[in-house]
Amino acid sequence: MGNQLTFNLPEIDRGKTKKAVEAALEKYRLYLLTIPDEKLPKVTTTYSIVPPSNTNAFHSLTEDIAICNVDREREAQRYLEWVIRGVNRLTKIEREIIYKRYLEDEETFDYEIYNELVLSERRYYRLKARIFYKLAFLLKIEVYKTDEHA
Repeated sequence: MGNQLTFNLPEIDRGKTKKAVEAALEKYRLYLLTIPDEKLPKVTTTYSIVPPSNTNAFHSLTEDIAICNVDREREAQRYLEWVIRGVNRLTKIEREIIYKRYLEDEETFDYEIYNELVLSERRYYRLKARIFYKLAFLLKIEVYKTDEHA
């Protein structure tokens, strides 16, 4: 019995994991915003003193911007779906906290949420900390402590 199999699970870095989850949720909120003005196609004609090149390649600024916008939109859509899939695996109260605090258009504060949900401040923050760990694992963005002695 002296030869039991043992293994050590890596330890989670709480601060860095919390920051990673908050960053992912903030990125979600930013992706909900519109495309910047400089990426919108121009309606007016632009003139250039550089003569057109005689190649078979056709490059239009409007088409390039449209392709860029479609790619950005597709990336944003995949990111939004990825976060929502993770959030949907949480319990009802956990989803409600995350949605109200991080995913709505209007920014709300923690005290507003725990008062609205009739939770004590202590219970709210404990739930929120647990939610962050669950989301970190669901989204696969958890951060582990590194062994400095190795």
